[in-house]
Amino acid sequence: MANEKKLYPSFQNPYLIEPTISLPDEMAVVGAGHIGPDIAYYLRTGMPDKKLYLVDVVEEPLKKAEARFKGYADKAVQKKKMKPEQAEKVLGNIVYTTDYAQLKNCGLVIEAATENLALKKKIFANLEAATSKEALLTSNTSGIPANEIFADMQYPGRSTITHFFAPAWRSLPVEVINWEGASDELINNLLWFFASTGKAPLVTDNVYSFLLNRIFESYTSEAAFLVDRATAKQVDHVAEAIVAAGPFFVLNLTGGNPLIYESQTRRMGENACYQPSHLLHSVAQWTVNRPGTKVDVPDDLAGWIKDRLLGLIFSQCFDIADRHVGTRADLNFGSIIGLGFKKGVFELMADLGDAEVQRIADAFVKERPGFPAPTRPIAEYTDFPRDILVDDKDGVRIITMRRPQAANALSAYTCDEILAELKKGEQDPAVKGFVITGYGTKAFCAGADIGGFIATLGNHAAGAEHSRSNSKVIEYIDTMDKPVVAAVNGLAMGGGVEVAMACHSRVADKKAFFQLPEITLGILPGMGGAVIPYRKWPQAAETFHGMVAEAKRLTCQDAEAIGMVQTVTSSYPEMIQAALAEVDRLSGQVPRAATGPVSIPEFTVPEAPNAGGLPLSREALSIVAQLVNEGAAADSLKAAMAITYERCGDIVCTDAPREGVFAFMEKRKPNFTK
Repeated sequence: MANEKKLYPSFQNPYLIEPTISLPDEMAVVGAGHIGPDIAYYLRTGMPDKKLYLVDVVEEPLKKAEARFKGYADKAVQKKKMKPEQAEKVLGNIVYTTDYAQLKNCGLVIEAATENLALKKKIFANLEAATSKEALLTSNTSGIPANEIFADMQYPGRSTITHFFAPAWRSLPVEVINWEGASDELINNLLWFFASTGKAPLVTDNVYSFLLNRIFESYTSEAAFLVDRATAKQVDHVAEAIVAAGPFFVLNLTGGNPLIYESQTRRMGENACYQPSHLLHSVAQWTVNRPGTKVDVPDDLAGWIKDRLLGLIFSQCFDIADRHVGTRADLNFGSIIGLGFKKGVFELMADLGDAEVQRIADAFVKERPGFPAPTRPIAEYTDFPRDILVDDKDGVRIITMRRPQAANALSAYTCDEILAELKKGEQDPAVKGFVITGYGTKAFCAGADIGGFIATLGNHAAGAEHSRSNSKVIEYIDTMDKPVVAAVNGLAMGGGVEVAMACHSRVADKKAFFQLPEITLGILPGMGGAVIPYRKWPQAAETFHGMVAEAKRLTCQDAEAIGMVQTVTSSYPEMIQAALAEVDRLSGQVPRAATGPVSIPEFTVPEAPNAGGLPLSREALSIVAQLVNEGAAADSLKAAMAITYERCGDIVCTDAPREGVFAFMEKRKPNFTK
C-alpha cells in the first residue's frame, strides 16, 4: 500500500497553495450517526453562506443531528463565541435528506458512515451515480486504506480519505491521504480547502490507520494488556502525565473498544504484533475516574505502566519515521492538536534524552517482541524543526511558524529553528531571500510562551540568559546580506512583534496589528522591542513609547503610516506575493538598524503609570525607561541588545513579574505594589 509519491505535492503550508477549485456552493456529508454531524457542523461554521446536505438512510439520526446542531449553536451564543444572527445563519440552509439524488450539484461530499468496507463501497457507488464526475468524494475512515474503498469507482482519482478527529467541528487536524490513485491536484485542492475553512490538514501515506491513529489505536490497545497487573484507573492516572485523559477514559467516551479491536486486527496484516486484547471485545465500559482524580499507584507499578505506554508510543514513532508514513513535524504537531498529548511525541523523546528513550525502547521490545524498534540513533529521530514549516517559492524560502493551537506563540524551539533555517539558506545560492510568516489567517505570532520565563524569576543570570538565547535570531537577521521580510498575517504580540521588527521589511494583512503587552505582566520586551524600533523609525518614538509603556495597540494602517509596514494587503495570497516582491526590491540593498546613538524624546515614568486603566508597576516601568534611554544612546544594535539582556536580568529580580505573570495565568488582574 505504501507508495513512492512525495507526501506534499507542492507546499507544506497549505495557505501557499494556488487551488484549481473554488469553495463549492453545495456540499454534503453522508452519515448522520456519530461523527458525521460534527463534520457537517464544521462545514456550516466554516462556510455558513454555502448549502449543506446531511444524508442518512433513515430519518431518526437526521432529526437527532438537527437537535445536536441547535445545541452546539445555542451553547456558542451563551458563551458569547457566536452572535445570535451568526447562529441563525449556521443553522440555516441545511437539507436533511435520505435522497442521494439531491446531491447532484454538490462539489464536495464527505462520507462518514460506520467502519464497514462493503457499506462504504456501496455509498460511493451511489454517490458516483448522483453527482457529476468533477465532484470531490472523500471518506472519513480511521484506518481502511484508500485503494480498498475506491478500487471499484468509475473515477477513483477524484477521491481520497479525509480523516477527522473528535470533536470534528472543533478539533484542528484532518488527515488527507495521498494514495496511488490521487492526483497532486486533488491533494493540493483538499489541503487548500481544509485550511481555508479553519482546519490544519496533514498529509499521510496510504497505510493502515494512517498517521495519528497509528499512535492512538495502538496505545489504547496496549493499555488493555496492562490490566493484568494494574487497574484501568491506575493506568489512566499514570497516562495523564503524558496526555489530557487516559486511554480507558477516552475509550469510554468514544465507545471505541470494538473499533480499536477491528483496526488492530486489520493491522495484523502488516505485523502480527498488533493482535488486540480480547478484553476490547469483552468489556463494554471500563471503570474509570474523571481526569485529574488522585489514584494511589505504587512507584514500581507506575514506572512499569509508564514505560509500556511510552515504549508503544515511541515504537510507532520510529516506524512512522522509518517508513515515511508522514512527516515527523506533522506527527509531533498532530499528537498535540489531535490526540491531546501535553507535549509532542518527539518532544517527549527530547526531554527524556537519547539514553532513556533507548532504554524504554529496548525494554518494550523485550516485553512485546515483534513491535518496531529504532533502526538508527535516537538523536536522528528527534533532529528536525518542530515549530516551523519550510517552503520554497520563486527562489524565496518561506518559513512558517506553525503553532495555531497557541496563536503561533514562540516555544523554546521556535527561535532556534528559524535561526538554523536562516543560516542554512544564507549558504544556499538558490535562496535569494526569506519570508517569515505565521500559520493561518488569525495570528502571525502571539509572543513567547510564558513557561520558559517563569523558571527565571528571582535569578538575574537566568533572566539575562533567557533573553539572550531567544534573541540570537534577532541579532543575526541584522547581519544578513539576504533580505528577510515578515509577512504579518494577523495579530503580532510580544516576541512576535520583535521578530517582525527585526526583519528588513514588513508587509501585513489588513486585519493585522502589533502590541507589546509585557509591561502589563510586570516584564519588558526581552527580544529587542524596547530598542529596535527606535533605531529603525526614530521619528515615531512617541508611538513606541506608548507601545512599550502602556501596551498600546498599533494597527497595520498606522504602522504603514510611520514606515514600519511597506504594504497592507487583503488576503493571505496577496500578502505572500507582496512579501516576495519585497525580497526582490531589497536584493543587494538590505537595510540595517542605525549605528551610533539615536535621538529620541526621553522616556519618563509617570507618577501613577497605567495601561488602559490597569495600574502598572512603577518599579518595572523604571527599568523599562532605563532600557529605552540607554539603548537609544548605545553605539549599535548589538550594544543596545546587550543592555536589553541586563535589564531583563534586573526585572526578574523584582516583585512585579511574579505578580503579573501569575495573575495572567490565573486570569485575574495583577495587583502591583511597587
